[in-house]
Amino acid sequence: MAGERPFGVVLRALRQQARMTIEDLSEASGVSVRAIGNMERGQSLVPQRRTVVALVEGLGLGGSERELLLEASRAGRPTRAVALAGAAVPLRSVRDFTGRAPHLAWLAGAAERVDEGVSVAVISGPPGCGKTTLAFKAAADLAGAFPDGRFVVDLHGVDGAVEAGEGLVKLLKALGVTDRRLRQEGAAGHAGLLRALLGERRCLVVLDNARDEEQVRPLLPAAGRSLVLVTSRRPLSGLEDVDRLALAEMEQGEAVELLGRILGEGRADAEPEAVARVAQMCGRLPLALRVAGNWLAVRPAWSVERLVGRLSDEGRRLRALSAGDARVEAAFELSYRQLSAEAARMLRLLSLVPGPDMTVEYGACSAEVDVFEAEDVMEELVESGLLQATSDGRYRLHDLVRLFARARLALEETSEEREAAESRLRAWLLETAVVAGRWYKPAYGAPPPSWRGLVPLRNAEEAREWLRSEAPSWLAALRAAAEKGEHGRVVEVGDAMEWFCDLWVFWGHWSEVYEVTGRSAAALGDPDIQAFHLNMHAWALIECDHRYREAVERAEAGLYHACLVGDVAQQASALSHAAVAHRKLGEGEEAADKARASVELYEGTDDREGWLGAMVTWGSCLRSLGRVAEAHAQHLRIVAFLDAPDRPVGEHLAGMVRAHTAYALGLDHALLGRWDDAVECHRDALARFRSVGMPHMQASVLLGMGEAMIELGRGEEARGLLDEVVEFGDAADGAIVSGARKLLASLPGPFTDPDPGPGPGPRRPGVQVGGRGGAGAGPGVSRL
Repeated sequence: MAGERPFGVVLRALRQQARMTIEDLSEASGVSVRAIGNMERGQSLVPQRRTVVALVEGLGLGGSERELLLEASRAGRPTRAVALAGAAVPLRSVRDFTGRAPHLAWLAGAAERVDEGVSVAVISGPPGCGKTTLAFKAAADLAGAFPDGRFVVDLHGVDGAVEAGEGLVKLLKALGVTDRRLRQEGAAGHAGLLRALLGERRCLVVLDNARDEEQVRPLLPAAGRSLVLVTSRRPLSGLEDVDRLALAEMEQGEAVELLGRILGEGRADAEPEAVARVAQMCGRLPLALRVAGNWLAVRPAWSVERLVGRLSDEGRRLRALSAGDARVEAAFELSYRQLSAEAARMLRLLSLVPGPDMTVEYGACSAEVDVFEAEDVMEELVESGLLQATSDGRYRLHDLVRLFARARLALEETSEEREAAESRLRAWLLETAVVAGRWYKPAYGAPPPSWRGLVPLRNAEEAREWLRSEAPSWLAALRAAAEKGEHGRVVEVGDAMEWFCDLWVFWGHWSEVYEVTGRSAAALGDPDIQAFHLNMHAWALIECDHRYREAVERAEAGLYHACLVGDVAQQASALSHAAVAHRKLGEGEEAADKARASVELYEGTDDREGWLGAMVTWGSCLRSLGRVAEAHAQHLRIVAFLDAPDRPVGEHLAGMVRAHTAYALGLDHALLGRWDDAVECHRDALARFRSVGMPHMQASVLLGMGEAMIELGRGEEARGLLDEVVEFGDAADGAIVSGARKLLASLPGPFTDPDPGPGPGPRRPGVQVGGRGGAGAGPGVSRL
């Protein structure tokens, strides 16, 4: 019957039966990935009927299966989250307990709820996160609320688990039941006796280190005013009618404070930076922090910096985190031994993931299984406490667990197996990056029908989301591929990103990407490939880093290599990039000459995309020289080209160029004093940049529109636009945000800067900052 199984268990079984991932069900039902994941793991309330109906429809259920899920939802009762630990002796407090204020407050709330009936709270989390310590601290704090006694039973869940019957006897004896009474009741009556006693009294019971639901169930009372705290590395999602608290590592400030209490304030205050580094190297895990603190406490002659040096070697860090019989590695080992063979292998392989977190597809690729099997195995790791499920549906390995898993990988896999796994993951990340990036390449677009990837990438938006969310991993894979000499793969990635990078200009890594791909291009020895990557590096140096002189040098190198092989389009590209850099250096005449030469070269090729970008750049150069009418005429030529019914460029690229051109026209009108026309062009540009997804350019346009509004005497409208610019923060050019703050400060009325920042960034000639009527130079879109 469905009522015998929790709602989340039933939901997950039906989803897997339908061969759907959580993401597939989310898209089909409209219920978020996070909500579905929390339901399946028992970490949220059973949903309302309308949500259940949406899930039924998303799964395409009918007949008995539909009724099965609906019955499970009706039978389900609210569950929340917590977990604890204990021993068969009176509770003790921890003298130097630190932090965890929200968790203690939550447990205090659980104690207040006992008047509504028995309250059971499960505190779960990875090894060493302080579950038992938190439970004991709460028990000490709540002593006055439970006058009939506080009791702990250590269930030894990971090292020779106590059977439920033995735990019952221990707890009953602690409650004062005589051996004679125990014999009279017999083993079959012990659970009922415990329920009766806890129903009569107001007790606090800690069931520490629980193995699983079966071990705990007989120890839970059915009614009364007692509070039972259960600690476990597993969330025990099969238990019903319980509160749950998921515990993780400490906050950095709490971790530093704990180390300070162990070391003593004087010693900690003498080396605050080293103490902070130790906290980070311990992954802010309480067990590791205590081991490190105790290690130093018994070595008073050692500096904290000396321990930092000892922990800096990742290969030896876990072995270094041992003090007497307290070993961080041993805590992980106990959980590791209980894993299935598939889960243990998955944990070892996940240690190779180069990014800070991952999706289920990483597991599928690493273990060479489908995503459904990978999800099952990774959920086993979540249940064991060795893998953390994040709130956005991703997974994360704690830093110390990663080191443990990597050590097991070295011990249990051959070097050939490790290398094959690394290569498999690296190849998948870079292949997916190429396919995703090519959604934005005019000659490519959607993946070919023959492509079968772990990630769907069904449209450009999915491609963009994957490239951004997985950037730390595919960038690390790109670095590794370059080091391995996989130069063909490296340059392929750089080529694929040619147009996507315009949508994420201030990511912060494009200069590195094209420096890496440029070195691989040089290693391949093909001047044509070298020219492309040198030109892309020039773009990144201009638009991302504002290193204009270096950009000129890269563009000149790109021009040289393009000339070697007669690649006219890359020669034109190099000249266009150089023109933008010269313009931003204030070298207007040289910029205009190179921009015009670039346009002329492009006109002898069939590269219409490059010609459009060169035209925008030439118009900007003309405007910067004060030749506004000529600039305006060039921009109108672009509009006419894009309005032609047979234009030879794709929709996405046309949208980008139209947005840039509308912005350029707005700047033209501003310099000519036609402020109403400037506002309308900027308004058009803003809508277009929003449509193609270029937030950094939206900020530039909003600043230009704000300036025009000020000229028109519409100060309040200007204030609203400039406030929007400031809200962009790091997603926009620092000079643009700084310019908006200056204009806001110049407006009448109060102005409170929410983030004054470090001061103005490099001046962006594209917008007149802090004044009106100057010779703004417009956007630098040399590749468009």
